[in-house]
Amino acid sequence: MVTKEQVESFLEELHTKMKIFGILFRDDREKNRNTLQELEIVPSYRKVVVENLRSEDYVQGPVVDELNRLGEMWVFGKDVKGREIYIKVMISGITSQTICISFHFAEHSLVYPFKEK
Repeated sequence: MVTKEQVESFLEELHTKMKIFGILFRDDREKNRNTLQELEIVPSYRKVVVENLRSEDYVQGPVVDELNRLGEMWVFGKDVKGREIYIKVMISGITSQTICISFHFAEHSLVYPFKEK
């Protein structure tokens, strides 16, 4: 089980690297594009949401990126305009680039281990 401190450490690194390198969003994924349209938010608003992720938003991770082998993926959830959003982010182990792989409506209820009930 990942500790809250490990999640906070990852988020600190993610946010620092975002400030330096920016963040790449996977806009080639249809469900990511559809979520933006349905929420009626501009793509740059996603960056604000990711910048505001906290340990309480943690859902899962780190998960090894078996497909691309770029690093570890972390999953978070966030309420955006009253809808639960599934957010999967990573820091590339090759380039240190921050990548948002998923930013779409949650397809099932998310469990937040560090969120106060």
